[in-house]
This record gives sequence, C-alpha cells and structure tokens, in this order.
Amino acid sequence: MEFAMSAPVIETVLPDSAEALSQELKSHTAAAHTAAEDSAFVAELMAGTLDTAALVSLLDQSLVIYRALEDALAAHVDHPQLGAFIDPKLARASALEADMSYHHGEDWEAQLADGRIAIVPATVAYARALTAMGAESIEFLLAHHYVRYMGDLSGGLIISRMVQRHYGIADEGLNFYAFPQIPKPKPYKDGYRDLLDTTGFSRAQKDAILAFAADSFELNRAVFVDLAAARAAAA
Repeated sequence: MEFAMSAPVIETVLPDSAEALSQELKSHTAAAHTAAEDSAFVAELMAGTLDTAALVSLLDQSLVIYRALEDALAAHVDHPQLGAFIDPKLARASALEADMSYHHGEDWEAQLADGRIAIVPATVAYARALTAMGAESIEFLLAHHYVRYMGDLSGGLIISRMVQRHYGIADEGLNFYAFPQIPKPKPYKDGYRDLLDTTGFSRAQKDAILAFAADSFELNRAVFVDLAAARAAAA
C-alpha cells in the first residue's frame, strides 16, 4: 500500500488571538477526541465486553505507531522549538517491547516480521505518515507528540486499572500504561502546557499544529475501526 500525506488544508484561517496554544489545542480537538473515544472498539474494550486478545492487538498497533513516532522525534532532539518537548521519560516503544515479550513470547519480533502478529492497514498508514511528515514538519510531530503522550499520561492509569479488572492482565503485560519516571502526571502535564504556551511559535505554525492535532485523532480512530473490522471478519 502506497501512502503519502501532505499538510492538512485549513479551510478557514484561524484568527490570531491571545488564547494560549494549550487552550486552543484542547478546544480545537474536542470533537475529534470524542469521536475517537466513542469508537465501538474502544467502548467495548473499556466496558469489558471484548477479551484479552483485543487489548493485546491494540498494544501491537501501538508498538508500530510509537516506533515510527519516536524514530521521527529522534532526528529533532536539537531543534530549537521541538527539542524541549522530547523527553525520554515519555518514551513508550521500550515499554511496548516489554509488553510484546510478555504477551507473544521472546520471538515476538519474528512474529511481527512474518505477519503472525497482525497489523491493520490503518496502523501501517499512521506509521508511514509519522515517518514521511516527521522528516519535514516539526509542527506535525509536535501535534502527534501532544495528542499521544498527553493522552497516555491522562488516561493510562485509568485504562490499566480497567483492563486489569475486566481481563485479569498482570502489570507485567501493561507496561505501556505505566510511567515510572513520572510519578505525578498532573505537574508534568502542567509543565508541558506551559512549554506549549511559552515556545515562540508563529501564528502559521500554531494553525498547522491545531490542524495536525485534529488529524491525529482521526488517524487513531481509523486504527480502532480497522481493529473492529478485523475482529468481525475473524468471528
């Protein structure tokens, strides 16, 4: 499957305002955020009506996405605007690799390579977008950094507790949702929002970040749709 992604078309020019970027991001992505959270796959998983395999499949997709995201971010650690956001404490790929070992065994890399660990088309598209656009747009990367990592910090502990209750998965299989180096997420998130608001982004950059952030939720929702379709096909 060939994939190419260009900068989103902003149909209306967002007004230049004194509103903080962190607040703009929250309001601009609210509808897309709700649509992603309300997808059938997520709703059923959190309600406990699916199974352990569904959660493991979600972790499988997350590994591919975070490897692409963190590879792209690694090329920008010295960027004067983006670099300050790139914090090893947030990195998820290594945690997901530990989850892969727990759920799939030590040969999980071979299983991933030969297709025994199924990766849905939307995940492939998402990873390709991160690789392609991440090489040329720090606005794109910051938008995805914000959506993914702040979402992980906000909901990770809750999700972990819910899936443990519903599916009986041990902590050793849920490393993705744990941030041992960030024991207090709220102060960290407050500092992240302050960094968003004090970094010198132009109005054009802010508009691009807002548009890319909304698109990020749509790319994520597409993964949920594909996961639900794959389960339906298997059934």
